[in-house]
Amino acid sequence: MQPSRTSDGRVVMPKIVLFYLFTPLADPESIRLWQRELCERYDLTGRILISKDGINGTVGGAMADVKRYVRRTKEYAAFKQIDFKWSDGTGEDFPRLSVRVRDEIVTFGVPDEVKVDKDGVIGGGTHLSPEQVHELVADRGDDVVFFDGRNAIEASVGRFRGAVVPDVTTTRDFIRELDSGKYDDLKQRPVISYCTGGIRCEVLSVLMKNRGFEEVYQIDGGIVRYAEEYGDDGLWDGSLFVFDKRMTVDYSDHTKVIGECAVCGAATKEFLDCARDDCKALEVVCGTCQERSSYCTAHR
Repeated sequence: MQPSRTSDGRVVMPKIVLFYLFTPLADPESIRLWQRELCERYDLTGRILISKDGINGTVGGAMADVKRYVRRTKEYAAFKQIDFKWSDGTGEDFPRLSVRVRDEIVTFGVPDEVKVDKDGVIGGGTHLSPEQVHELVADRGDDVVFFDGRNAIEASVGRFRGAVVPDVTTTRDFIRELDSGKYDDLKQRPVISYCTGGIRCEVLSVLMKNRGFEEVYQIDGGIVRYAEEYGDDGLWDGSLFVFDKRMTVDYSDHTKVIGECAVCGAATKEFLDCARDDCKALEVVCGTCQERSSYCTAHR
């Protein structure tokens, strides 16, 4: 990434921060107004969701402005412990700013099943550092199961080696999947749930434990923290899908390409967002096939 310059000659280093925190919030609407004012003041764009149970966001802008935003956000006592995960941006990663109040800061469709106190989600999986993930695998071997807590399209270009990838399009689909019985054979095995930054697994691990999974773990900081530690030289293969214009992030100069083009089957990590106004399909499609058509396979 190359820095850009403003009209007055200042160097602008675009950065993105991914963050969340589960903590009781008495007045989510006041937090929303404050967060929106902060982002507008520092010219940041991105998405922030707030609920009575906490905050979840991804915002980006000039590095100096993002630093100011992070500092001001952590001055609020309830948000002092937020773990901000940094990555390089392009300066055009988000089309606008969205700050909203929702029933859930990650939408599984079961707001009453998740309980939160000042220490976070109650009854979730045991947090493991990246090093502890390797220790558990070394100790328990093939008995350990990696369970992908993301949508299937995200897992198509990057995932932990040998991971179970549920057949889900949205996070709401996980309830159906877990209740289907297809993963009952995993309930007595050590299961490491994982997702991009960790937030989805905070909830998913609770849902799994509530449904009889006996030994559930989650990676502290998610794939992002693991990849910062081990890159492509550990147990992770491929690219990390991200929800902005970058689409994917690589963590080394030798990242494996494990995605397959939905049209021709070639190895690729590129995505096609269908050009039809009435279609929201996102598919893994190589650049060559995208040059031939800007529509998904259903509309070619």
